Amino acid sequence: MVPVRVVFMGSPEFAVPCLRALVTHHEVALVVSQPDKPAGRGGQLAAPAVKITATDLKLPVFQPRSARNGELRDALISTSAELAIVVAYGKILPKDVLAALPRGCVNVHGSLLPKYRGAAPVQWAVIDGETETGVAIMQLDEGMDTGPVYLEKRVAIDPEETSGELLTRLAPIGAAALLEGIAQIAAGAEPTPQDHAFATHAAMLAKSDGAIDFTLAAHAVAARIRGVDPWPGAQALHRGQIVKLFRAVMAPDGARTEGAPGTVTAIDAQGIHVRCADGTVIIRDIQAPGRKRLAAQQFAAGRGIAVGDELSKPALETPQ
Repeated sequence: MVPVRVVFMGSPEFAVPCLRALVTHHEVALVVSQPDKPAGRGGQLAAPAVKITATDLKLPVFQPRSARNGELRDALISTSAELAIVVAYGKILPKDVLAALPRGCVNVHGSLLPKYRGAAPVQWAVIDGETETGVAIMQLDEGMDTGPVYLEKRVAIDPEETSGELLTRLAPIGAAALLEGIAQIAAGAEPTPQDHAFATHAAMLAKSDGAIDFTLAAHAVAARIRGVDPWPGAQALHRGQIVKLFRAVMAPDGARTEGAPGTVTAIDAQGIHVRCADGTVIIRDIQAPGRKRLAAQQFAAGRGIAVGDELSKPALETPQ
């Protein structure tokens, strides 16, 4: 593989395997990441995972507050790199940034395009109950993930997999696909345009997306609980308090389904069984406010929940 001089642009943990793969096989002239942000109860500034990794690797890091004031464009041009690699950077790139380097910007995207364009493709694939997803290596243009695709890697979604677990599993697959894509680009390969007629959108999740509605079908409830894990987290109202729900699966056909949607119909070693519109979901773990996450049966043993209790959809704020 002939080394290519590149700029890497990314922020969260999902992007770290791609950065490490690039350092091993190519020349990384600059790493661009989001600015440090307040985190935790103390609100202290925390660096993005990509910045931490780049610092460990002794790579120069640039954290512009805007992609649109010319600073980012100028920084890319100054590196004399051929290509920018973008992995979950977190900002839409303007035309001058996209055109700053000779080969433009290539993106590692967590879906099989044109499905799930947008900020949260993995999460919405889980929420929607998809059985398959993947990683696409694509050329960025001015649209939202609308550029042509060099290659894709398909991955089956496990029936009990959370979006966080799937993201962790996709990250190294994306890194390997990226190296393959760069080799294709260096060899003069042309990407394939997307069929925009089949496009779907994967909007950034909001806090309100974690509010669980048990009047929906059981498969949709279980998928939603897994899809919003780890953020914003699945939440339901129980005895006047909001509890967090984890690791949901559909109950087998024939499970007890009496009661209104949201009613706890059984508690056993599998978890709490909760009635939905057309069946039952089993929730394996629960967390009460200010308490540790517990196995549902253990939570019930401490009188945290009982058969006959009801879980309902909470009102969660969404920023305007």
